[in-house]
Amino acid sequence: MKRIDLHMHTLMSDGALLPIELARRCASMDFEAIAFTDHASLSNVDRIVPECARDAELAREWGLDVIVGVEITHVPVSRFDEVVAKAKRAGADLVVVHGETISEPVEKGTNRAAVNNPDVDILAHPGFITLEDAQAAADNGVVLEITSRPSHGMTNGHVYRMASQVDAKMVVNTDTHSPGDIITTEKAYAIAMGAGMSRVEAEMCVDRMPREIVRRIRGR
Repeated sequence: MKRIDLHMHTLMSDGALLPIELARRCASMDFEAIAFTDHASLSNVDRIVPECARDAELAREWGLDVIVGVEITHVPVSRFDEVVAKAKRAGADLVVVHGETISEPVEKGTNRAAVNNPDVDILAHPGFITLEDAQAAADNGVVLEITSRPSHGMTNGHVYRMASQVDAKMVVNTDTHSPGDIITTEKAYAIAMGAGMSRVEAEMCVDRMPREIVRRIRGR
């Protein structure tokens, strides 16, 4: 199946490419769908969502479905729900949360806030997520990310083990920031199986789950 990646950054935050250039590169690699998920907080969410939406509309000319989302990043846990709500009001169709990766100083409690918020779709690179928080993700329909980004991916195996114990859903994303971060479907399978998944489990995370998320967003 064609590749879907639901965690990608543009120069609207700290990515290297214009949204339309990122879309073009993915279209040329025969992707089915991608999501623009630039880092967002109260300071910029009203700007990046409508600006990215303009290039998402252009990308339809290449047959690429581009979802306009955000990655809620480094916000105080005490204000977390406020920022998520503002992102939804700004028009974000997908809300990714920057989880408690071991490679950045994310505030403790971010994972828990994310898995208990009904407007969060994906908890990205959640580091040493607890079993309790993985259970909350399963209960509330928040999908846990297995990432190809090396600095965040060191805990992929742990995330898989926690998720598999409670039947939490998972998805393989790249957290793309530059052209070299974009991966093929074959590479995505390797990332999933490297975390400990069987081929059948990897198929769910690489192919079926991202399509389910896209169908839900698009209402089809």
